Amino acid sequence: MTELLIGLVVTIAVGYYIVKGYNAAGVLLTAGVSLLIIAGLLGHSVLPAKVASTGNLLTDSLEYVKYMLQNRGGGLGLQIMLLCGFASYMTYIGANNVVVKQFSKPLSFIKSPYALLVAAYIVACLMSLAVSSATGLGVLLMATLFPMMTAMGISRPAAAAVCASPAAIILSPTSGDVVVAAEQSGLPLHVFAVETVLPVSICAIIVMAVAAFFWNKYLDKRDNTPMERVDISEMEVSAPGYYSILPFMPIIGVFLFNGETIPGLKLDIYTIVIVSIALGAVVDFLTNRLDGKATLSNLESCYAGMGDAFKGVVMLLVAAGVFAQGLMTVGTIDNLISLADKAGAGGFALMLLLTALTVAAAIATGSGNAPFYAFVELAPQLAGKLGLSPAFLIIPMLQASNLGRTISPVSGVIVATSGMAKISPFDVVKRTFVPVICGLATVIVGTFVLVPMYA
Repeated sequence: MTELLIGLVVTIAVGYYIVKGYNAAGVLLTAGVSLLIIAGLLGHSVLPAKVASTGNLLTDSLEYVKYMLQNRGGGLGLQIMLLCGFASYMTYIGANNVVVKQFSKPLSFIKSPYALLVAAYIVACLMSLAVSSATGLGVLLMATLFPMMTAMGISRPAAAAVCASPAAIILSPTSGDVVVAAEQSGLPLHVFAVETVLPVSICAIIVMAVAAFFWNKYLDKRDNTPMERVDISEMEVSAPGYYSILPFMPIIGVFLFNGETIPGLKLDIYTIVIVSIALGAVVDFLTNRLDGKATLSNLESCYAGMGDAFKGVVMLLVAAGVFAQGLMTVGTIDNLISLADKAGAGGFALMLLLTALTVAAAIATGSGNAPFYAFVELAPQLAGKLGLSPAFLIIPMLQASNLGRTISPVSGVIVATSGMAKISPFDVVKRTFVPVICGLATVIVGTFVLVPMYA
């Protein structure tokens, strides 16, 4: 119980100092390293099994910071830097302005920016079928849809929230979380994913879209949030019309090459973005009448965008990862699991308790996978004791882990989208909070109605 209290106190302190305007990366990094040191003093292993110890408690804590720099800086961090560089490049050569100019005509009959917001959210949710990573999808949407949304009159916090939210509800039947959940539920994957989870997910997405419409409209009015709607008639567009396809090349590439759409050709998101940058440079080179000097000069904007992304986004992700490891190492998650195991509640109350604990752990750690994988092992055991259907407990936990991540100011997707939008993570969380709560309530009700409680 001491470990749980330590985790809660440090988490509250982190939120306090970030709200007070302290540098978020510095606060998270300091808190994470402090938790790792405390964990070591309490006798816990500071480093995960795959990271070799340095032989000293203090340097082990800093060794994990190095590990996160290598892991996130070279993996997810590289993806973020590439996409941010691509977005900067598209803005610099005028492609984003062409998109806004061309899309404004067919969308001009939609007067409300909040109706556009809902449409963008639905498109973003469909994109989650192609991109499994919540952070990867959020960054991809920030690089492609975000500029268009803000230019069409959607406020920056609302647009960033749309980009951060689509992975809050699982749609893909082949997601790793779904596969594990189906196995623990004792149901065939197609029955669990398509016949059980999917109807609940669709209902939750509809409810969240409606909630996002009214909640963002209320917040924009209450906070007098600046709207950046561009006067299309006065917009200067120097690039040719065919540049409008360039900003969407990563999305097109994901659908074409990040699977088996074209037999024998499969590219990951990193290669897809590099190819998109290269194609953009070729088009720019040809448009500039083979002026190589101008083309290479324009590419400098891509490199500058990548550098800004490392400073403003990747370091935040590294710091958030160290903080999450600190919480898990000190024993906060293990204590939450122990609480769930000791709960002598009825079926519905037990489902609510497990769901609440999963959400709390996801908010605290910023991870969707870790809390679910930690708690899902409990579900079949607890269900067996009470004669419940494991699926009745697992489905809300599955969705709750992803929903909780979407309202965590230290989660990768929130940190990445807020960093790219140049706003506070709390501004994004404020926008996602009410839709997520509505989505969670829908998941609970949907599970209660559609999934048998007893085995």
